[in-house]
Amino acid sequence: MLGNLSHKLCVAPMMDWTDRHCRAFHRHLTRRARLYTEMVTADAVIHGHRERLIGFEEIEHPLALQLGGSEARKLAEAARIGAERGYDEINLNVGCPSDRVQSGRFGACLMSEPALVADCLAAMRAASKALVTVKCRIGIDEQDPQETLPRFIESVASVGIGTAIIHARKAWLRGLSPKENRELPPLNYQLVYAMKRAFPHLTIVINGGVRSLEEAKAHLAHVDGVMLGRAAYQNPWILLDADREIFGEPSMQTSREAVLAMLPYIERQLDAGTLLIAITRHMLGLYHGVPGARLWRRTLSEDARRHGSGVDLITRALACVEAPQLSRQGFGELAHA
Repeated sequence: MLGNLSHKLCVAPMMDWTDRHCRAFHRHLTRRARLYTEMVTADAVIHGHRERLIGFEEIEHPLALQLGGSEARKLAEAARIGAERGYDEINLNVGCPSDRVQSGRFGACLMSEPALVADCLAAMRAASKALVTVKCRIGIDEQDPQETLPRFIESVASVGIGTAIIHARKAWLRGLSPKENRELPPLNYQLVYAMKRAFPHLTIVINGGVRSLEEAKAHLAHVDGVMLGRAAYQNPWILLDADREIFGEPSMQTSREAVLAMLPYIERQLDAGTLLIAITRHMLGLYHGVPGARLWRRTLSEDARRHGSGVDLITRALACVEAPQLSRQGFGELAHA
């Protein structure tokens, strides 16, 4: 296990996206970016099928488990379980605006209860040897983020939380859908920067609307870390440059090498009964903008659904993007390679 590495670049927890197959794929693109699970409720961790819900591959480190809940006792137990299973970090979700999450009294609605959040985080810290962090919004509904966010950060810092990941949008819990809450409320990056100035001893990570590594580097002039969301998922090729551009280390490998390196993992998962489409759906954007990308996507989405599809389909899909490039470039390097 790599342990508590920097939050300089993270890939956000995203429901229905950042499952173990997605994370394994992303780890073949970058060795340093910190990866996060989908949000898992404390009750699910305690009572559910743990291997299915929170199982992971050793290659995924540094890795964080994101929990949802508002009962300190249950969150403490779930944090203990996560730490014992080897997670480097346990993160509390105080940012999700969905109706289902609100009905369970967790997610972004907890922005209005900073004392409760602090109690939950304190219990998680006491029960877990892993790093405990919080992910929040700048505010919700009628709150004035200029006033409420500093109080919220001060409250969680008072119980020993040293890392706050801040989504730089307010969440409107009434009247906007979760999708609209990712796009409509205006981003306020300056307020997140102000939190770093106000709390210089804390690790402040900015999230929301970051589309490229260039944008990430611009944010890093003001905060300690950047969390990529949809950009990293929909255009995973940008992670190929992350180690070099963000951490100053050599890039891990080319797109083609990353795909080939995934094959042993895919074979193990297929042997365990996993459907190929469950893995390949996370790889569709790797060749975005490259000649042959449409056929790459079609092969990995439609053909991977067929019973008995195996790793030979992956190499066939790879040929879809290699052939046009080899023809056009005279056997030169692939785009994004």
